[in-house]
Amino acid sequence: MDNAIASLAAPSPKVFGIGFHKTGTTSLADALAGLGYRVTGPDGLGDPDIAANALPMALRIACQFDAFQDNPWPVLFREMDAAFPGSRFVLTVRSPEAWMASVIRHFGASSTPMRRWIYGAGSPLGAEATYRARYDRHNQEVVDFFAGRPRDLLVLRITEGEGWERLCPFLDRQPPDRAFPHSNRAA
Repeated sequence: MDNAIASLAAPSPKVFGIGFHKTGTTSLADALAGLGYRVTGPDGLGDPDIAANALPMALRIACQFDAFQDNPWPVLFREMDAAFPGSRFVLTVRSPEAWMASVIRHFGASSTPMRRWIYGAGSPLGAEATYRARYDRHNQEVVDFFAGRPRDLLVLRITEGEGWERLCPFLDRQPPDRAFPHSNRAA
């Protein structure tokens, strides 16, 4: 196959949504799907041994999709960067106070192995300080890891109205002629 045809057939870089849940991850997934990406996530939620299984599962799934969002992808951003060079990473964020309120409203007292792995506590109720510290630490770790690599990381504030105007140039895509999706908005 000549180089011109090979470049047309080459897949776009993978896109990893690495913001924690309740930061606009579903909206990001809907936007990426609308741009033609094959999106997955969350993945592994029902796995009682997710801490041990997350990386092998993620590497297997990553070969089948173009874009990834929600868990376990935020926790594995370093490994995905090493395994898939040239990928793009989107860190969705919102104010820590709004994030914490949404996490409590959504998860309440329910506990999962995934959240126990990520935060050290399966339920946010009674562990608000632990969740908040982990959220803040994650966002800072991502920014630090990608420092000096602006083509690899986009920090996106979907809950503050950011959308196509920031996402599409980052992905080298034309913005669609429709509103950016805003999924799972609280009433």
